[in-house]
Amino acid sequence: MASLRSEKTIVLAILIQLLIAAFSSFLAVGLVSMYDPGSASNGFVVSFGVTGDASADLAPVLASDDSWEAEHYRTQRAAMRDFRSGRIHAVLAVDRTADGSVRVTAIAPDGNIKTTLVVTQIKEVLDKLERRERARFASRLERSPVAPPPETGASPYFGFTYTVLIPLLMFLPVFISGSVAVDTIAEEYDRGTLELLRVTPLTGVDIVDGKLLAMGILAPVQAAAWLVLLSFNGTNVANPLEIVALVAAFSVAIVAIGAILALRFRDRKQAQFLFSMAMLVVFSGTYLLPEAPANTVARLAIGSPTPFTHAMVALYLACSLAGYALVRRVVGGRGLLTTA
Repeated sequence: MASLRSEKTIVLAILIQLLIAAFSSFLAVGLVSMYDPGSASNGFVVSFGVTGDASADLAPVLASDDSWEAEHYRTQRAAMRDFRSGRIHAVLAVDRTADGSVRVTAIAPDGNIKTTLVVTQIKEVLDKLERRERARFASRLERSPVAPPPETGASPYFGFTYTVLIPLLMFLPVFISGSVAVDTIAEEYDRGTLELLRVTPLTGVDIVDGKLLAMGILAPVQAAAWLVLLSFNGTNVANPLEIVALVAAFSVAIVAIGAILALRFRDRKQAQFLFSMAMLVVFSGTYLLPEAPANTVARLAIGSPTPFTHAMVALYLACSLAGYALVRRVVGGRGLLTTA
């Protein structure tokens, strides 16, 4: 335990996770506000300056929500004058085109602290206007278009927790484990302690096995701890065993990649740089799959996995075991653990 204090990577990882745990409530509110800015706009009334020959079409939309106020102007110049003076938050110029459709030009403040909230409210206004126009002219269509998604009143915390927070908490320990694995192997060369290990009855495969298993177990243990803490906080996570198995699969695979790089290059800085680049390539490449790992975790956590989701978990487990076997074969066959 005393030697662990000198490991900057481990200490920094622990401090980051303690910070997240200690300020989880504040972070959740702040991150959800970034994820869905409209969730932080309760009580904020946006004043719209409406102008144009089709402004009457927008009036029922603005009147449908108490957080919107409409002030009608005869000309856009008059609306812009009040916009620059701060009397209104945004300008909506609504005009009817020759083909009967509505064209809206929205003007929002630039560089203002309220810009994000105003833009979010403009988007909601335009979404409602689109739905209203669809319903209004549905009888003119020769065939039925694709129906827009139904409006829902679900809390943004639900979507953020299951699609962003839980996948993030599951994969963060995986990156940390891989990085620590690179450090522990590369530092054996830097400090010259590998010779002491080589004179023991342990083989090179035994030494690498110990490091791989220690780091490979670290991530699923942390992931399980996060799931337990989330359950104490009232967030129910379905299929926890399968999620932990998925994290274990990725942990073993990522640790195996880190071990190969550390054994091949032996220099800590070079191995860490190549490991970081490899992680960007690997996790970017997973989004080309029919179901990305983050989506797999979200489906499992929500409790709506498909047979394909279970198949992807099995595929990740198989790939991790193949990667682990490859590392053992390379170490045993090529003697990468020698210092010569």
